[in-house]
Amino acid sequence: MASQNGMAKTSTRALWKGAISFGLVHIPVALYSATAESDLNFDWLDKRSMDPVGYKRINKKTGKEIDKDNIVKGIEWEDGQYVVLTPEEIAAAYPRTTQTIEMECFVDADDVPFVYLERPYYVAPANKGEKVYALLREALKQTNKVGIAKVVIQTKQHLAVLIPCGPALVLNLLRWGGEIRSWDDLKLPPADAKAAGLKESELNMAKQLIDDMAADWSADQFRDSFREEIMKLVEAKAKAGETETVSQVEAEPSEQRGGDVIDLTELLKRSLQGGKSTGAAPAKKAPARKTPARVAAKKAAPAKSATRRAA
Repeated sequence: MASQNGMAKTSTRALWKGAISFGLVHIPVALYSATAESDLNFDWLDKRSMDPVGYKRINKKTGKEIDKDNIVKGIEWEDGQYVVLTPEEIAAAYPRTTQTIEMECFVDADDVPFVYLERPYYVAPANKGEKVYALLREALKQTNKVGIAKVVIQTKQHLAVLIPCGPALVLNLLRWGGEIRSWDDLKLPPADAKAAGLKESELNMAKQLIDDMAADWSADQFRDSFREEIMKLVEAKAKAGETETVSQVEAEPSEQRGGDVIDLTELLKRSLQGGKSTGAAPAKKAPARKTPARVAAKKAAPAKSATRRAA
């Protein structure tokens, strides 16, 4: 159920624990889901016994069920031509799990196009890391910067952006370069008012209409009407006693342990001095491949061709 301010109830279960790392600074943190799924999931049930109905491994050509041992994984290289990979080859390609949100660089907040944003997570301090967490949050706010990072979650590597948002830091997973399709082949008007043939009077009328419809943002104004209607029907049937008992088994994901807090002032000094210090410091990983200073130029077009990635 949504709260009075239009937001879903806070999730207090950590999905991931690790640390934000930049320079010699490690900030122990935990990730919490920042979204609540609103899609309706219609589960399959056997109407005779109310048992859950799962998906079978079916050969699409013969229609017969196949044993797990006879299934291999392949990637289509050309039409009808597949390259088969062994479990060992796939396992070797998995990124190394580091439990670290490794900062690659800091860029202007306006330089990351909305089209790259994919999924947000709340980042909360862990293991007494509140002060260094607050320092990073406020430094990002006052410099109008966001952090570009790489993180491995459940064996999958993600590009992400760390954004200050009110009292929180939000880690928003990004789509990789090459995943955003080009708009070059679309018949779009020129990105200039005069070149697009717009008259000043027409533009003024359009701006006036926008001003007339201007309002303050409120998520409470926008709801999924289909979901609300279905849930009203479900609630009415449940109150009338029209429910069935279905046994479900769901495994809880294990939680990872985060890092420890280290003196912030000393580590900031070491980072600014290039890491030179005789004192003990956390082991530093091999430097990541250097990324461009800016992730995307403001209002610049995405890459001209989309690289097809295997799911």
